[in-house]
Amino acid sequence: MEKVNFGVFLPFYAFQTQMQPHLMFTRLRNIVLECERLGYRSVWIDDHLMYGKIPLLECWTTLAALASITSRIRLGTMVTSATFRNPAVLAKAAATVDIISKGRLEFGIGAGVQKEEHEAYGFTFPEPSVRISRMQEALEIIKAMWAQEKTNYKGKHYEVNGAVCEPKPVQKPRPPITVGGGGERLTLKVTAQHADRADFGYLTCLEDYKHKVRVLENHCKAVGRHFAEIEKSCWPTGQLILGENKRELDEKINQLKPKTVSQVDYEKYTFAGTPDKFLEVLQPYRKLGATHFMLSFADLTEMTSLRAFAKCAIPKLS
Repeated sequence: MEKVNFGVFLPFYAFQTQMQPHLMFTRLRNIVLECERLGYRSVWIDDHLMYGKIPLLECWTTLAALASITSRIRLGTMVTSATFRNPAVLAKAAATVDIISKGRLEFGIGAGVQKEEHEAYGFTFPEPSVRISRMQEALEIIKAMWAQEKTNYKGKHYEVNGAVCEPKPVQKPRPPITVGGGGERLTLKVTAQHADRADFGYLTCLEDYKHKVRVLENHCKAVGRHFAEIEKSCWPTGQLILGENKRELDEKINQLKPKTVSQVDYEKYTFAGTPDKFLEVLQPYRKLGATHFMLSFADLTEMTSLRAFAKCAIPKLS
């Protein structure tokens, strides 16, 4: 089997604090630096402008700050919303982060999902087919601007005239593109056309993952793309809690489980077990060709499971 790499998802809600706002970034910075020290391949932040009244940091300025204080770990968006920014401006911002990081950007993009924040910020939120069409045009513009001296483009949603993106990204031919989403008719077709990595998001069972892989392979055939060119990413569980024994795990679950969520529902999207047991969960996905695993630690800010997984798994598989 091919070696695998591990990315750590850093959701905005993990860094809330009742203290000074700058401590949100301090917490994030400390975890990213620990991920780098432990040998994780990448860290990924989400892209929201608002989520109700929850305080959160803007995605791309945060990535630029992280790029300036790290040296090895790759930095990704899971995923940036194609609807929030003019694609030419997004191409420029992404190129800048790739330069600041000396070639460590992972460019993840999606069609946008939260209606409330779009409308609050003055963005339209049309039906999914239109948002996915926008994402496709955005990718065409972004890829062109990263490669061409000047970009001219006239599509249904966007137009640029002689747009210049200098300096270009460090990575050649470009920063790797991950298209996020598992929509079988439209999103996976865009993945087949433009992505270097496919990310379906969390799926509840192996059979669902197998099915998405087959659909993507069919789209690749239809657009004339070699299926093997696209790396397969996988979320083997919604959340991850690691411990050495049942008592330790039960204590963590009692601490972390929201009171409004039943034990049964919590266990549907949370793996709680030893690092070795979790490695067993990864094996069938590896056999299906997954080489990139996204990890979402339920106890992220404590860094207990983060460290336990790195100690046990990373030396064995990466």
